[in-house]
Amino acid sequence: MYERIGVHALVALGANLPLADAPPAETLRAALKALAAEGLSALAVSRFYATPCFPAGSGPDYVNAAAVLDAGGRDADSILATLHAVEAHFGRVREKRWGMRTLDIDLLALGDSVLPDPATQDSWRALPPEAQVRRTPDQLILPHPRLQDRAFVLVPLADVAPDWVHPRTGQSVAAMLAALPEADRAEVKPL
Repeated sequence: MYERIGVHALVALGANLPLADAPPAETLRAALKALAAEGLSALAVSRFYATPCFPAGSGPDYVNAAAVLDAGGRDADSILATLHAVEAHFGRVREKRWGMRTLDIDLLALGDSVLPDPATQDSWRALPPEAQVRRTPDQLILPHPRLQDRAFVLVPLADVAPDWVHPRTGQSVAAMLAALPEADRAEVKPL
């Protein structure tokens, strides 16, 4: 667990393609080291989980994890730029939304920041599933607008930040996870 001192970044990590001969779990471990080398040290890292590919049928299953990072006083855009640089170093190519990847690191939250503003965050969070497939935000939305919907994010996040509270919904990670269907939670299996 992390302590509530300073501002921390919550991130989700995932991979479903090998990088060279390295399996996805090895890529996640190496990515955490690369983040630390870039000044984003992990204060807590979840277990690694096997999770079904999302959306279903779009590729091999994933290895997912979550981490609490020391933000080191950085703003969200700086953190996101670092996450993208580490993804690129590990072969991430942004060709298709929700496509297969060697590494995906999502910035889920930065303390209790709401970006770019409460109305925009609320609007993206309320977006119906059919619209989520067609629309991509042109700016960073924090907390991540799909956070509350995804067991593959919430199960690992509950390992490291179960008490973090969404600044717009007032729900903790533990409460958001408990609100998901049991079938969704059961698909996320510890490695």
